[in-house]
Amino acid sequence: MRVGIRKIQNKEDEQVIIECTEVTEEITEIYDYVSYKGTEISGISENGQLRRFSLKEVYYFEAVDEKIFAYAEDNVFELKMRLYEVEKMYKNQHFVRCSKSVVMNLMMLEGISPALNGRFFAHMSNGEKLIISRQYAAGIKKIVMGGKVNE
Repeated sequence: MRVGIRKIQNKEDEQVIIECTEVTEEITEIYDYVSYKGTEISGISENGQLRRFSLKEVYYFEAVDEKIFAYAEDNVFELKMRLYEVEKMYKNQHFVRCSKSVVMNLMMLEGISPALNGRFFAHMSNGEKLIISRQYAAGIKKIVMGGKVNE
């Protein structure tokens, strides 16, 4: 497979084109990865400003008191959507439900360890531990061990 980079003048004209004879699982993974890197979303920051931020900055989304929050390295953003919408919209960009109230970014996952009662801890790259409930544990283990996110 040939790979090339061509410099252009306008940021608005940036694009990634994949030319292939067949859309394989590997090509789909490349597409999902590139799509994830360029995705921006809007949210309200802690100081009340509407801001755009990159999806790749998000460690996880959490539902708290019927509000949805995106947790990034240095900021927390409130979103105007439901958690099931976040899960559906970003499932092909390495986000997966790990409990009733949390959708985590698998690209920020460093490891998994057992917890009590069939649950697990997801160790995130920022040092936080998220609970993976029993309901979602088998699916996440399958994904981490080599399956696809959208299975």
